[in-house]
Amino acid sequence: MKLTFLGTGTSFGVPVVGCDCAACTSLDPRDRRTRHGAVLELSEGRLLVDAPPELRLQLLAAEVRTVDAVWFTHIHADHIHGIDDLRVFTVRRQTDLPAWVGEEYVEPLAEHLRYIFDDDVQPAQGSSKPRIRLHRLEPGRPVEILGRSFMPVEVPHGPVRVYGFRVGGLGYVTDGKMLPPAAMEAFRGVDVLVLNALWFGRPHPSHFNVEEAVEAARAVGATRTFLTHLTHRVTHAQLLAKLPEGVEPAYDGLTVHVNDD
Repeated sequence: MKLTFLGTGTSFGVPVVGCDCAACTSLDPRDRRTRHGAVLELSEGRLLVDAPPELRLQLLAAEVRTVDAVWFTHIHADHIHGIDDLRVFTVRRQTDLPAWVGEEYVEPLAEHLRYIFDDDVQPAQGSSKPRIRLHRLEPGRPVEILGRSFMPVEVPHGPVRVYGFRVGGLGYVTDGKMLPPAAMEAFRGVDVLVLNALWFGRPHPSHFNVEEAVEAARAVGATRTFLTHLTHRVTHAQLLAKLPEGVEPAYDGLTVHVNDD
């Protein structure tokens, strides 16, 4: 399996508009963080994780030419507002693009984006809309996607739930505050673990800080851990200098090969 990080920033992105901090003015390209997204390449196709506002630009930068399925971790704006950029794939496919999302998000997503999900809403002749078919995720109930078994893993994100997953040797979570016992068990011993982490020090009510993410990674026993969903309050260089062995910051465009166990 090959995992490519399309975007590794929070909802503000980095640089933040109007900010002159060290990260926002950095010349290190790894400090330019678009909103969260990733692509997982499997033998039978590509799974897109979330559809952030910069999706089109991210796909072009990563030279991703096809998407065969989508996993929505949750429906906050920075994770779904690039969904119209999937239109190019569904026009070419001439079939619906399958997408998985937590069961509690199916109806709100369909209502919020009625023009996509209501079959009674058809585009004008000569135009198009994304053709996406939603499938429901339930925690702990595996789903088959592109020939592989994915285990949905529920984590708390403030008052809502986020759906990460385990597939083979990969454990993936964004926007989590903690790993409940079921999540710990699901991720135990993964080759690669992806966790969100905002900054050093100060705790946040709905996200890991760096120290909490490192502690969770140690408890899971991951061989390698990559931190994503990073803010402008920490630079890539600062993270590299302070993170322990086996834990490193992801950056936009980073590609990681995962043992397919």
